[in-house]
Amino acid sequence: MQRLAVLGMLVVVGSLSIAAQAPTGPTPAAIAAMQVTKVTDRLYLLTGSGVAGDFSGGNTAVFIADDGVTLVDTKLPGFGPTIVERVRSVTAKPIVRIINTHSHSDHAGSNGFFGKIEKVAHANARKRMDGGPGYTDAGPDVVPQRSYQDRLTIGSGADQIDLYHFGPAHTDGDTFVVFTALRAMHAGDVFAWKALPFVDNAAGGTVLGHARALKSAVDTVKNVTTIINGHIPVSRWDDLRQYAEFSQDFADYATRARQAGKTVDQAAAEYKVPERFTGYTATVIPTITVAQNMKLAYDELERRK
Repeated sequence: MQRLAVLGMLVVVGSLSIAAQAPTGPTPAAIAAMQVTKVTDRLYLLTGSGVAGDFSGGNTAVFIADDGVTLVDTKLPGFGPTIVERVRSVTAKPIVRIINTHSHSDHAGSNGFFGKIEKVAHANARKRMDGGPGYTDAGPDVVPQRSYQDRLTIGSGADQIDLYHFGPAHTDGDTFVVFTALRAMHAGDVFAWKALPFVDNAAGGTVLGHARALKSAVDTVKNVTTIINGHIPVSRWDDLRQYAEFSQDFADYATRARQAGKTVDQAAAEYKVPERFTGYTATVIPTITVAQNMKLAYDELERRK
């Protein structure tokens, strides 16, 4: 629980400036905690969602292709050197590309360390990193040069990477990154953990859209078996499918509660995770509450009228 409480604090401040979020420097504990885990051939995970003092940011994927290494997400500011060191432990190939799953600085904070190598993100994420709220003082090497709207393919054959955006969810610039030949996907913080999501409405996120985006991912993306999550360990395709159902169940619950005339507080107090979602909890982080998600859902339903 301590692990998730610290993570929650860092995630909730995702809309603050990079300068405000940046630590004085990575602690020895945080550097030691960033471990390399093999996901499948040519794909590795750099962990780092740890307890107080050793949190480095969201999960980073390391994809080894013929032309070099593609990183998916770069953790908090200051962790670039450690990322490079960990990559060097599995390959001598150069890092040639960064893909950001969204704009939060626990996923894009070390972009600038890598200089002018190619950086890719959804158009909305790029806009938020290009002098928008939270990135006013960001250097030019932080901002992705390349962006897309709905879908983008990078490379081909065994090195193909497909990027998908299914509308606002965690933010308005979320990307699902699919390593096609490896049947693997990095889902970012649209699927961060098995609990209610952190929906950053200040960054265009939406509770109802979260459910829609997950369903679209499940319905659209084919031949994926392994999921790299935003913060928890690797999961499977059936976990993504179940998480989509969990998110939709909460959206449906909020809709019924509002139609029944219940207040946000009443609906939140009465909400319980259905028994069929084994291993799930309503919330895992004190700062991300049922009431917070319920209020956002109610507000979105009100705007639909």
